[in-house]
Amino acid sequence: MAFPVITTRSAGIERLQEFLPSSGHRYAKNRNSDYGPNDRSNVSMLSGHLRHRLILEREALDAVLDRYAPSTAEKFIQEVFWRGYFKGWLEQRPTVWTAYRRDVFALSADLEDNSDLARRYHQAINGKTGIACFDAWAQELVETGYLHNHTRMWFASIWIFTLKLPWQLGADFFYRHLIDGDPASNTLSWRWVGGLHTRGKTYLARPSNIEKYTDGRFAPYGRLASSALPLEESELHPKRALPPAVAEFQPGPVGFLVTEEDGYSEDLFRDLKPAAGIALLATQARSPHPIGTQTQAFAKDALVDAVVRATDHFQCPFSGPSEPEDWGAALASFAKARDIETIVTAYAPVGPVAEKLAGARNYLLEQSINLHEVRRSYDNLTWPHATRGFFSLKKKIPDILEELQRMTSPRLL
Repeated sequence: MAFPVITTRSAGIERLQEFLPSSGHRYAKNRNSDYGPNDRSNVSMLSGHLRHRLILEREALDAVLDRYAPSTAEKFIQEVFWRGYFKGWLEQRPTVWTAYRRDVFALSADLEDNSDLARRYHQAINGKTGIACFDAWAQELVETGYLHNHTRMWFASIWIFTLKLPWQLGADFFYRHLIDGDPASNTLSWRWVGGLHTRGKTYLARPSNIEKYTDGRFAPYGRLASSALPLEESELHPKRALPPAVAEFQPGPVGFLVTEEDGYSEDLFRDLKPAAGIALLATQARSPHPIGTQTQAFAKDALVDAVVRATDHFQCPFSGPSEPEDWGAALASFAKARDIETIVTAYAPVGPVAEKLAGARNYLLEQSINLHEVRRSYDNLTWPHATRGFFSLKKKIPDILEELQRMTSPRLL
């Protein structure tokens, strides 16, 4: 499948239907191969749709399990749950995110004063390191907004262990260019490669592995680090209890907020009768550096598609999408103009949208406006098991799938 990826729910459903025949043993066998940007037939290419929840994890799982037994589709099922694992893990250790954000801003300032760091950093992000595979991937990321999952691991390993660049700047480079850029999956994957997520366990990119899984397109023998000593950090990140999932709110005139975190509001709030809706973006808040063109377009187009469907479903007017700096002021103005005292929205996991909502909440309360976030059942079932390594969640997957099957929900196919 070649680019561009179409940013609508209907296009995502169509792609899922095309991919289903390959989601069993064929996916398990071929998923690690990167055949290049013009041939993505061995992977789903649904990561952007899933990240913005134009398609829900539950829907993708239902569709695959309608076709294959869980044992046949095991690898694809696990890939879907990895995203939920990372979200749940970061939700319970949010200081990992705040430390990463702090470090990105500090290191970005260092780029102004440290000419050697700046030179090596710009060589890397502009694809001018002289390592052919790495340079091609850097350019592909910027141009397309996507990299194969296996390639992301190679790239991060080369960035950290061969180029000796700060992992935080590499994670920031990914986050501002990936159309599926997710605070949890991206941050924790980079930490995993560097040996910080699973302490002491690193990922070393090997030339033979790259040669094998790129079908000989790249073979960087003699160019890569031969060892990967784990990164270290002194800061502790204690586990906290999951925030409560609000399921009910007071009756009365309700305003509805749609964000880039959840593009299928007509499913989550099926019976809601809002007086009006508003759509807000937080894409620019991902980084102090410029956000990739593909990233901006995908997030905005996903929200536009969400608004079109929500307007039709809820039969109410929507404003936006827009990207104000001050969400509190924007939401208060929206609510007061319509005599609304309650605004509801989908729960925003740790990341820029959650930061925007946190900043707005107290201001709205001062204006006698309540803000309620509602978390999806999939997250409620998945996140509590994301306490340590993926295995703690993996062993619960059959139980979660069984519970999801019992829930009444419309089927994609």
